[in-house]
Amino acid sequence: MIHVVDDEEPLRDALAWLLRSRELDCRTHASGEEFLAWLARDRTGQAEPGAVLLDVRLGGISGTEVFDRMRAQALAPAWPVIYLTGHGDVPMAVEALKQGAFDFVEKPFNDNSLVDRLMAALAESRRRLAESAEAGRREERLAGLTAREREVLALVLEGCYNKVIADRLGIAMRTVEVYRARVFAKMGVRSAVELARLFGEREEP
Repeated sequence: MIHVVDDEEPLRDALAWLLRSRELDCRTHASGEEFLAWLARDRTGQAEPGAVLLDVRLGGISGTEVFDRMRAQALAPAWPVIYLTGHGDVPMAVEALKQGAFDFVEKPFNDNSLVDRLMAALAESRRRLAESAEAGRREERLAGLTAREREVLALVLEGCYNKVIADRLGIAMRTVEVYRARVFAKMGVRSAVELARLFGEREEP
């Protein structure tokens, strides 16, 4: 679903027609306030892929303020935001990119280019949702570890060999092997490499 937030009715209608002609579902909102109210009501829909096409200059609160509130209230965090800007709004849009917006498109825009950017935003939304789901599964697995297993996990992630782990924890190497096997089984991995990949750049379990 692509959400179009613009206070100009002719442009909203034109964008809705364009997106539906490309077989993209969309919903239009006449103001930032209306869009934020919709997000607050429909949290379940935010678990599906989506993107936001947001005009910088709106009749009520500005597009940048809408974006700020979305981030502050964790509304639709998996939905990339693309700004629609006039020429004079480009510096504002560039600043928004630094704050986490996905992209901006200047008016007048090329239909094909706009659709391409929205398709890229939807692909990014799917990636974010998949990453979030994996993080949730990882946390569930972590919750199933005992305190000692978490200690072993932390040392494995540091790259420690079994002997080093045994020395640090004051236990036998055979005991380390048992804990290591349990950690791998509970985390659903077969090697220390897979374990490190599961945690990415995270340093502490």
